[in-house]
Amino acid sequence: MSVGNRQKLVVLTGAGVSAESGIATFRGAVGLWEGYNITEVASPEGWQANPELVLAFYNERRKALKEAKPNLAHTLLARLEEFFDVTIITQNVDDLHERGGSTNIIHLHGELGKSRSTARSSLIYEIEGTELNIGDTCELGSQLRPHIVWFGEMVPLLETAGNIARQADIFVVIGTSMVVYPAAGLIHSVPRNSPKYIIDPDMPEVGNISNIIKIEKTATEGTKELFDLLIS
Repeated sequence: MSVGNRQKLVVLTGAGVSAESGIATFRGAVGLWEGYNITEVASPEGWQANPELVLAFYNERRKALKEAKPNLAHTLLARLEEFFDVTIITQNVDDLHERGGSTNIIHLHGELGKSRSTARSSLIYEIEGTELNIGDTCELGSQLRPHIVWFGEMVPLLETAGNIARQADIFVVIGTSMVVYPAAGLIHSVPRNSPKYIIDPDMPEVGNISNIIKIEKTATEGTKELFDLLIS
């Protein structure tokens, strides 16, 4: 709960936050991401079948991310740290929250700028530049893979995120369709009496949850409204 007189603000962000920075989302195209079938580039089966394709796909994503810049939603969430004890739980694999100034971020689905060992998942490395290629190995000599949680894989930080959601004095959901589980279930962990703000132009269905405040706007417009509401 609140630390001293600073309330605990927990924010769950999805692809809609990064979309306004030009980062593609596959929400609008069923099963496709930048023209690729999701199972080809974001599943263990795709990795086994064609690791070269998978590595090339994420290399392109890193190049695109290098050109992207944080938007107003990212920077306003960072400014909220002046007033609240803020934790960002993000489904996004980009680093725009970090570059926007937020300091306490949990990446549920991994990080595009990192690689990990295929022999031991605890061995995680920063990627220098934008490329990870066949022949790039960990200290054990095993091929490195993108540090991304693919479809069908466990979400290692889910329990941590759930514990944080249970402590939320205020919970905010921005730019997520709330259909990708288990992340979408985090709102059910939030205390019943805590206000829950949902920001999205296409309001997701969240079922019978108390204290919902809906802001049907884009991530940047909605986060500006949220900021004004919370600070006033």
